[in-house]
Amino acid sequence: MKKKLNCILLIDDDDDDNYFHQIIIRDMNITDDVQLVTNGLEALDFLKNVETPPELIFLDINMPKMNGWEFLEEYNKLPADHKANTIIAMFSTSQNTDDKKKAEQFSNVKCFQSKPLTEKILKGIIDDYFQKLSVS
Repeated sequence: MKKKLNCILLIDDDDDDNYFHQIIIRDMNITDDVQLVTNGLEALDFLKNVETPPELIFLDINMPKMNGWEFLEEYNKLPADHKANTIIAMFSTSQNTDDKKKAEQFSNVKCFQSKPLTEKILKGIIDDYFQKLSVS
């Protein structure tokens, strides 16, 4: 039996995107634990209180209370055990090339993609960062 990711965290305020992304993740059977928060503040609270950090975070840019950029600034201040081996993938509806350049300035952001998440994109992330999983 293949190993699964311990947890994937979705940080996005769009209900439709969250619903669709959860379906893609569950259909690919790469984790049994998909957690959902709707802004950066909720995400930081989750990360500070979870015993094992998620291995993969999908992060939106435009959210209320704390956007994706603000989240990344605060995320970098967390102790290492709250973010150990976590891959962050930014997803946005933005087509602004400045957003992609800005994302590249954060070493923990491994990819920047346009919404929505697709099986092809998810498979690419798994192949690039989680070789222990076999995704067909």
